[in-house]
Amino acid sequence: MTASLQQIRAQRDWTADKCKEQIEVAKRENRTFQRQTLQAHLVHLLNKEHKFNEAIQLAAQLVRELKKVDDKDLLVDVQLEESIGFYHLSNYTKARAELVSARTIANTKYTPPAMQARLDLQSGILHAADDRDFKTAYSYFFEAFQAFDSVNESALAQQALKYMLLSKVMLDQSDEVHSIMTGKTAQKYAKTETEAMHAIAEAAKKRSLAEFNEAFDKYKDVLGQDPVVKQHFGIIQDTMFEKELSRLIQPYSCVQVEHIAKCVGLDRERVERRLSQMLLDKKFSGCLQGDGLLVIYEQEQADPTYELAVDSVHAMGEVVDALYERAKEIKAV
Repeated sequence: MTASLQQIRAQRDWTADKCKEQIEVAKRENRTFQRQTLQAHLVHLLNKEHKFNEAIQLAAQLVRELKKVDDKDLLVDVQLEESIGFYHLSNYTKARAELVSARTIANTKYTPPAMQARLDLQSGILHAADDRDFKTAYSYFFEAFQAFDSVNESALAQQALKYMLLSKVMLDQSDEVHSIMTGKTAQKYAKTETEAMHAIAEAAKKRSLAEFNEAFDKYKDVLGQDPVVKQHFGIIQDTMFEKELSRLIQPYSCVQVEHIAKCVGLDRERVERRLSQMLLDKKFSGCLQGDGLLVIYEQEQADPTYELAVDSVHAMGEVVDALYERAKEIKAV
């Protein structure tokens, strides 16, 4: 990010309309660099106002122009914003292509920590959205969090921390959320958004659908406003539903579906459909009978002796084959 763009971004009173007015002034006075800087900021503002189509159209035009003058600092910023626009339009292929291009240019020059952190944050978001690779996403979010914290970008640091917690929930590692939140750096950002993810993680850890719904209702406004969290929340809900069912059926060898439905407070058909899907996905062994009875089979414990025996027989076979080949060579002599 150039110094002039940094100065403009620091002024919080800029709106898209004000930016457009200043762009027209720069055009009339033939101040090309200032006009390009203002247009780069306008792309950023359009993304913030959720005018993503307008943002990527302006960005594409500006990228062509910036490539001709080889303004790498501004080019990285615009391509990052273009990637963000494509992400929100669910065009992950183009979002990734623009991000890769921005990172490639950033690697050819000195990139300030704040810009590197923004690139890492977007990388994590795309890994989570496109590949469902939350392990890699967590690594990017962690790098972004540390960098934002080091340059005192508190709002972006809190956002990265929130996505770190989301990744742990999605990886079914909710027990690690508490240790992250008790860290010295993370404690500075213990606000409503991170509290919301912490509450969700606690519910996931306990496999309690009731606590999950309670946490969601309590922090509905916070969780629903973030498009990244919102995108993955349906998956979390489905996972929590399955965990609650697993917890409820665990003590039984057979149980009525009607009883399970009453325990979770949902209609029988929905519970039965989910149990059927869990059986198909081999989440547990059992069968659903026609009279609404769920029969759960005990999980067979694998005996390691069989594997050792098979390995031993295989090894002996290789020895016998080797001796046979050696005997043939001796006989030939």
